[in-house]
Amino acid sequence: MKVLVVGGTGMIGSNLAHWLSAQGAVVTLGARQSPASGTAMARHPILLGDYTQGGFTERELARFDAIVFSAGNDIRHIGADDDATTFWRATQTEGVPAFVARARQAGVQRLVQVGSYYHQVIPELIDSNAYVRARAEADRKSRALAVPGFNVCTLNPPSIVGVPPGIATRRYEKLVAYARGQLNIPYYAPLGGTNYMSVRSLCEAVWGALQRAASAKAYLVGDENLSFRDFFQLFFDAVGNPHQLEARDEDHPLQPVAFVVPGRNSVLAYEPDAGELDLLAYRRHDVRNAVEAVLRVY
Repeated sequence: MKVLVVGGTGMIGSNLAHWLSAQGAVVTLGARQSPASGTAMARHPILLGDYTQGGFTERELARFDAIVFSAGNDIRHIGADDDATTFWRATQTEGVPAFVARARQAGVQRLVQVGSYYHQVIPELIDSNAYVRARAEADRKSRALAVPGFNVCTLNPPSIVGVPPGIATRRYEKLVAYARGQLNIPYYAPLGGTNYMSVRSLCEAVWGALQRAASAKAYLVGDENLSFRDFFQLFFDAVGNPHQLEARDEDHPLQPVAFVVPGRNSVLAYEPDAGELDLLAYRRHDVRNAVEAVLRVY
């Protein structure tokens, strides 16, 4: 199977490229820039393009059997000077379905979109949150393009724990340093929590979707419901710091309320459907293992 991973130099895409290659797929990375030399990502062929600007033409896509789209932007990517309506239109509402339409015209047989969980777990956010509304529209419009011979599905995962293969990232660099007592931040965690999933579990779910997913279906995937306190504590335990964190009703520099989409102190918990879990065949209870894998990078 010849697979294009769009967003292939990002955290999820780079892990997908590594995982799919291990399953025997022939993987090409789709990205705006080439990966740094010497990284695991640099071992794969690269197809440069920007889907928000009409990149990845039908002619370029025609040589792939399947595509995994993992490039959708989220609230961390919108700049202070960006017009939100224009940004979400280009990166989600119109940009993603336009790319999927090019893939269909190119003769690609299967496409898996990696989306986000908010609109499936808390659908009322669609009306009140522009980001969630944009994700929901990208999901719906992309799946509407499914036709016989072109299988399209969406996997909507929660917060993903992982780093690009062998590469440190700013988010976890700070969290590891915090657990080691290297930051001038008091020990505590904010109230609230969410579902977490290891990047390995997500990669397994994508592989399952490429083989067995029903066309035009959205799958809510996930693993462990954890409070923010319990998630932070995993890092303290992993580095050997015996301190037991308390949860406080206040913002935290490493989990700012601006990035908590459902709102301050919210708890977003759910269980994936048992039948869908069997179909996609991904592992559960893997978050602690993911944290330990992150620690090995540091």
